[in-house]
Amino acid sequence: MGARHSRQRVAARRFGARLARMHDAGAESFGADWSGYIGPLPLDNTPSTDWSEFYARRRLLPYLRRASDVGALRPADVALVERVIERLPELAGPSEPPARIHGDLWSGNVLWQPDTATVIDPAAHGGHRETDLAMLALFGLPHLEEVLAAYQEETPLADGWRQRVPLHQLHPLLVHAALFGSGYRAATRDAAKAALRG
Repeated sequence: MGARHSRQRVAARRFGARLARMHDAGAESFGADWSGYIGPLPLDNTPSTDWSEFYARRRLLPYLRRASDVGALRPADVALVERVIERLPELAGPSEPPARIHGDLWSGNVLWQPDTATVIDPAAHGGHRETDLAMLALFGLPHLEEVLAAYQEETPLADGWRQRVPLHQLHPLLVHAALFGSGYRAATRDAAKAALRG
């Protein structure tokens, strides 16, 4: 058990360092020159030079509308997410250049190997590197703290990044609400409240 756990920790650290290097490779803008998908839903990648604007218009608003249209969110929930959108420039933290991100980096898209991990099924685009890290935390990646420690050693994150995790989790939560209904309402509402407390 001890040797296996030690190998898993090494694999997690290697993965964290590799993820940081991928993000650090950068992108020309937030978004991409192609349209994408997140699960079966379309993903508008229209490029932008401003992350707050990109995140609001391309990631939050379309899925907020979809989740509302299918009855997954109540009007008060919609208003709460709209408050986050209005305050995005102040909630987003320090400005960062576009990172090359996976875009759908939940734990099911991370395949563990004996000495590292490989990612699959990307929704790749230029984005905020905290988005991938928040997604890893959303559904519980094994050895996440090891991944984050190695990431920080390779490319330190901006102060306050842990407080911004709920902000970056809003997009996948809205996608899940749009796809799977009101079972994601409470998590979406809680993430929006936490983002506003930031």
